[in-house]
Amino acid sequence: MTDAAYLLVHEDREYLLEPGEEFGTDLGVIDVPEDVAAGDTIETHLGTEFEVRELRGPDLFDHLERTGAPMMPRDVGLVIGHTGVKAGDRVLDAGTGTGILSAYLGRDDAEVTTYEQDPEFAEVARENMRVAGVSDQVDVRTGDLTEHVDELAEGDGFDVLTLDTANAPEIAARADELLVPGGFLAVYSPFVEATHDAADAVKEAGLTEIETLETIQREMDFSDRGSRPSTAGVGHTGYLLFARRP
Repeated sequence: MTDAAYLLVHEDREYLLEPGEEFGTDLGVIDVPEDVAAGDTIETHLGTEFEVRELRGPDLFDHLERTGAPMMPRDVGLVIGHTGVKAGDRVLDAGTGTGILSAYLGRDDAEVTTYEQDPEFAEVARENMRVAGVSDQVDVRTGDLTEHVDELAEGDGFDVLTLDTANAPEIAARADELLVPGGFLAVYSPFVEATHDAADAVKEAGLTEIETLETIQREMDFSDRGSRPSTAGVGHTGYLLFARRP
């Protein structure tokens, strides 16, 4: 994996730029050298210094071009933690969207094949994978995964199947054909009804270790008066269903 872009930081300013790129700001023009590396310092033509940083996962969430609401880093963390995805694993994904999950998994050196039904979204995702430096790890395909299950099921099988798409229950129903023995399924949905349907589908498919989580977080506020959860309320993003092929 190689980094195609870097994060340039000055105080509260952050810009995602590539080697050789020229970018104008009110702090001056940033001219990124072709041989730029993390740890370098670049001065604008007005003398403002920017620190060059290697991209990390949260930077991808903050700066990649979006085609909708991407999966939150906390949800990505649950997917990685509950499936144990690792370098060399073969991952099949549906519902690429912006590609945040695929980029995270690619940066962990998993081999990801991801399907996106919208051709324009798929093209944005391919560019995002290039910017993230994971084009060699992530194959973004345009199409509906349900139309390719038969051919994919004839292969060697996938270690992990991740679904973030409206037809997830239909695909989950055939998870036993797509996964290797011991392989994991992860289904994300913002709606409980779709999650319930997916749970019914994986039970019918004979998967085990089925677990459903609502992903919520509470931010904490600290002050001289004391510590308490933020009054902003509980942050719900969605539901994650996990299951495993016996």
